[in-house]
Amino acid sequence: MLFTSAKRLGRALLLGSMLAGSVLAHAPSAAAQGTNLALGKPATASSSENATFPASAAVDGNSGTRWSSAFSDPQWLQVDLGSAASISRVRLSWEAAYATAYQVQVSPNATSWSTIATVSGGDGGVDDLAITGSGRYVRIYTTARATAYGASLWELEVYGTSASPTATPTPPASTPTPQPTSAATPTPAPTSGACGSANMAAGRPASASSVENASLTASAAVDGSAATRWASTFSDPQWLQVDLGVAQPICRVRLSWEAAYAKAYQVQTSNDAASWTTIANVTGGDGGVDDLTVSGSGRYVRVYATARATEYGYSLWELEVYSPSGTPPAPTPTPTGGTAFWGDTSGIPAANNVLTVKFLNRTNGKYADKDVYWSYNGQVHSIAEQPYFDMPANTAGRMYVYLGSPNSQYNDFIEFTVGPNTFNGNTTRVDWFGVKLAMRLHAKDGYDVAVGEDLATFQEDRAVTFQKFIDEVPAEFKHLAQIQAPYRIPAPGKMGETDFLPGGQYANYFTSYASSVGVTGASVFDIFACAGVLRENAAMCSALNRHVAHLPQSQWGDASQYYKAGPANYYAKFWHDHSLNAMAYGFPYDDYAGYSSFISHDNPQYLLLAIGW
Repeated sequence: MLFTSAKRLGRALLLGSMLAGSVLAHAPSAAAQGTNLALGKPATASSSENATFPASAAVDGNSGTRWSSAFSDPQWLQVDLGSAASISRVRLSWEAAYATAYQVQVSPNATSWSTIATVSGGDGGVDDLAITGSGRYVRIYTTARATAYGASLWELEVYGTSASPTATPTPPASTPTPQPTSAATPTPAPTSGACGSANMAAGRPASASSVENASLTASAAVDGSAATRWASTFSDPQWLQVDLGVAQPICRVRLSWEAAYAKAYQVQTSNDAASWTTIANVTGGDGGVDDLTVSGSGRYVRVYATARATEYGYSLWELEVYSPSGTPPAPTPTPTGGTAFWGDTSGIPAANNVLTVKFLNRTNGKYADKDVYWSYNGQVHSIAEQPYFDMPANTAGRMYVYLGSPNSQYNDFIEFTVGPNTFNGNTTRVDWFGVKLAMRLHAKDGYDVAVGEDLATFQEDRAVTFQKFIDEVPAEFKHLAQIQAPYRIPAPGKMGETDFLPGGQYANYFTSYASSVGVTGASVFDIFACAGVLRENAAMCSALNRHVAHLPQSQWGDASQYYKAGPANYYAKFWHDHSLNAMAYGFPYDDYAGYSSFISHDNPQYLLLAIGW
């Protein structure tokens, strides 16, 4: 079956090149008819761009996660349906890095494959394919990419009839979920050693994909009591996550399972509760207590369960997290931690489209609302004229802000993409700093995360921020805050800055260090911009910028190792040092290991955009 320019249900829009730190659009996620046989099933791929984009992310039912391959052809993603199935429809939600040519294949054994659909002239978005075939395994085999990047899918969905369907039973109302006759007594946590003895998760905010009922909440798994527990609904996959307050290294995770345990699960970390890195993958789980030695870092820790041991849900008495730091750090507050900065959110009008954007004048009296402007997609308004914007779906681009006039040199922007039910966006310093920005995304399920410059930076005068930059960076970087003052601080090699370009006085700033780790043929601008030979190597480019390339690659995701010595991207370091939870976009691959100011969530309710001086 040949599909040429197959019918699209939606269109994902490319926000811009990754070299500008852009965010890529989500495709629509309207459900196709029937039961998605691929949901939560084991998935594998020919490659993954990095640990943040595993194959499993394309079958987790979450339009905010995705699989992304290495930057070459061919590539493939396959899912094990668990049993043979008659397949009538396959639905692919492509990220902006889509395939122009690919095949849909089936197999009974993941060895011999039969092609049931061939697509040429693909244009991304959503491919909803009516097909006929049967097999236990379904594979998407891509042969031609639309971009310089890999192949990337938000979701792979498979519809049809399973030959041996496995229903999710619901126990009779009179039959409680099985559990031990008494609460499990966890094995004592370690009391000494390099990993520390303080449970970083104790009493921290926790959330979950679902709860069986109101008495089995997520918080019960981090309350330190072996008599209380979290339990999910009776389906796969499910997750439980805890917010540690600040990013930190993690060396041990300890899970005390109730009788309804997971046979397969991942332990994941994140700095923004949006982009996740897997630090442990458990298969063949047998319940009881899993005491795992791990190596990773992050503010959030998630247990992502994919296969249940019983017909019921997943259930944990306790989730414990340990760090070499030994003592739980105080959480970093969002600006002022309340209404003094973000204002009263109760009066934000409900969106008719996807979410409402509210603009906040936080210039400390320097400009009145009538002199603070926002500009998007041909619309230009002051905050006084229009303090809200009803953001529609299928939107991708930049929203600019201006101080003083709609064409002022005091300007900056945020980047975002908006799917029918998803927001993805970031504050970015990849090109320059022009205006202090912070944004806070609130979703209908209670998700509430802020990124951007921190409160101290918002409260200080602009001249103080410029001087801080000069005082805190090495000599090679000081001129960045001087050559275009007071309007902007350009990134190295951007916006007319020439000292780091070929022929400039700092053109060899990274040469020796890059050569020492085997990177040749990359100019200093290539390293700052993740261009040239580094364009398709996010791990190495980020490691060079953060000065961790000389360490074992297993430590490249450990934020505690970043910027300890030069040469390094001290421009990026400055914005991390002065941003909420140290999250910033200082260079194009600053999102490697979840260190950027990217936020993403389904069912968004409103976005607050604070504009400072």
